[in-house]
Amino acid sequence: MASNLDKYKADLEKLTAKGGKLFQAMHLKVNKQRYMKAAAAAHGDKADEHIASLPNFTKEYQRWYSESIIVIKQIIPDRLNDFTRLYEKPKIRKEIQYGTYVIADFLEGISVTRNGEVIVGLDAALANMEQQNAILDSANARFESSLFDMQAMVQADLLDSEIDAARMLAKYKFYRAAGAIAGVVIEKHLSTVCASHKISVAKKNPTIADFNELLKTAGIIDVPQWRFVQHLADIRNMCDHGKDKEPGIAEATGILDGTAKIIKTIY
Repeated sequence: MASNLDKYKADLEKLTAKGGKLFQAMHLKVNKQRYMKAAAAAHGDKADEHIASLPNFTKEYQRWYSESIIVIKQIIPDRLNDFTRLYEKPKIRKEIQYGTYVIADFLEGISVTRNGEVIVGLDAALANMEQQNAILDSANARFESSLFDMQAMVQADLLDSEIDAARMLAKYKFYRAAGAIAGVVIEKHLSTVCASHKISVAKKNPTIADFNELLKTAGIIDVPQWRFVQHLADIRNMCDHGKDKEPGIAEATGILDGTAKIIKTIY
């Protein structure tokens, strides 16, 4: 069974491949005769089949652009402005030149002529599309990089969902169950942090306290953070095993808010 990570990778590869097809479709629209000649040289008898397989740029670019923005926001957010400026018309533009022509102009079929001569034509968009593909391809490379832990991102989303479920239980005064779920979330997160820092865990079934000690010893967390996690571990134990005291709204709120804090500050 394929993991979510495999699915995201496959989706990104499809998006990258679609960008390449759109780039070819743009070439075809810019200069049909030249592209058909190149296709005949590259594909021989199958040139017509290749051309028929190309997407309709005008109809399919916008969907590709929207999906690409979502990917870039998640994986390489620092390149988002570079990606969008290649498509969007600048707010201030005195005149359209090759350096200021964008894909939005291409979609509208805009060309600039002077005395009957084309000064800036549709071909000005080719470099923009090529750059957009290069940016998306760099997202693909980042995905493959060991520096980028997509699995951690996916798990963070899952943990957020579990916290939301625990808050709903607390809302209806199921404080013990809410605290127990929050404890599981803390345990999962600290386990992931230990793994990302290559900290060996000797115990077969480690607890929050075990992970907490290992992270402090490794210098990943400081003493105040260690104490805070230990406090949450005590609330979790009360929810899981405590018989003398029934957890209330204060305990539930404390461990839920504390769990959300840990996920965002310990990594």
